[in-house]
Amino acid sequence: MGRKKISVIGAGNVGATVANKVAEMELGDVVMVDIIDGLPQGKGLDMFESAPIGGFDSAILGTTGYEETRDSDVVVVTSGVPRKPGMSREDLLETNKRIIDSVVAQVVANSPNTILLMVANPLDTMTYLALKRSGFPKKRVVGMAGILDTARFKTFIAMELNVSVEDIQTIILGGHGDQMVPLPRFTTVSGIPLLQLLPADAVDRLVDRTRKGGGEIVSLLKTGSAFYAPGAAAAQMVEAILKDKKRILPCCAYLEGEYDLSDICFGVPVKLGTDGMEEVIQVELNAAEKELVSKSAEAVRSSIEALKL
Repeated sequence: MGRKKISVIGAGNVGATVANKVAEMELGDVVMVDIIDGLPQGKGLDMFESAPIGGFDSAILGTTGYEETRDSDVVVVTSGVPRKPGMSREDLLETNKRIIDSVVAQVVANSPNTILLMVANPLDTMTYLALKRSGFPKKRVVGMAGILDTARFKTFIAMELNVSVEDIQTIILGGHGDQMVPLPRFTTVSGIPLLQLLPADAVDRLVDRTRKGGGEIVSLLKTGSAFYAPGAAAAQMVEAILKDKKRILPCCAYLEGEYDLSDICFGVPVKLGTDGMEEVIQVELNAAEKELVSKSAEAVRSSIEALKL
């Protein structure tokens, strides 16, 4: 049994952050792939040279080919063009569809048994595309969105209450975008319901900021989008799978009747373990929450239909 192999497709800000994080966590050896010659090699070598300081023994290799990714245990796909100011996630659809088609074909050819973690936007649509193109079972194609969105919600709650982020638990359902559905009713601070600690208007304000969290960072950066938190979120998924942690995390998964939704990739709480997405966890929603989920699903569905698969 050698080390696990984690391949990261895309050596931009998100991909490089994921690669660095999983190497530092010693989850396995890392292969970083990008089409821009020199970029993955340079970033990979730079990261590897930090190993003696960080005290980790994971090897990091940057390459422009897929040969080195062969037999990866997990592949994280971050490639695609990022959002720019004024750009909706759906504007990215056509360009990123072409990129993901090409990436998935090469990943499947080299690592037919891998677990595919999607980070490319529009997230739910690209996860659906990867599932259909790969022919993998649904448990082996999962999208990263909800962990990032819940992390933002938890951050804003911690700032508001001046408490540790570690004590906050929450769930977010739905598509990764302005239609996401944070669930204050399922949000606790060390077991205490959030709604006992904050007035409803404050909670609504934090929910709204969470929904627009990605856009807030895009507007501040002006020339790119978030990467530290998305990279950390993807690394958490890799850890849950490779360590078989059975973590209950909000991820984008293919649904077949859960939450009254079918043939859609959508954000729900799932159990992540060695087989990938091992179970979709269903929570009882009230009428208002169901309506928000339905609206979010409509938005995702229209984006999936635009793929014209």
